[in-house]
Amino acid sequence: MTFALLLGACLLTCLGQIAQKLAVEHWRGRTAGFGAVLRNHWLWLALACLGSGLLLWLLVLQRLDVGIAYPMLGLNFVLITLCGRFLFKESVDGRHWLGVLLILIGVVLLGRQA
Repeated sequence: MTFALLLGACLLTCLGQIAQKLAVEHWRGRTAGFGAVLRNHWLWLALACLGSGLLLWLLVLQRLDVGIAYPMLGLNFVLITLCGRFLFKESVDGRHWLGVLLILIGVVLLGRQA
């Protein structure tokens, strides 16, 4: 149950960050007034996902030591890298992929400890 909450917090945070990127992409090259910014559905989705992720994170912290739980948020780096590469067609070099692999190894090692 705890790892499901942790995974949910990671996924919601990741979705929130993707929605932030889409909101900014929507404003690119435009002079958006404050009203237009507030009407951007991507912005509201980002806030909802990040807020929900925060609530799940609080539940995770009730169940896991912060020294184990917080490094597991490294999964966000993995998820965002994958989304950047495949959703936004961003380039990812070999060193970045190596970093992703090392993060995954660290998360697995910490997960076995918990």
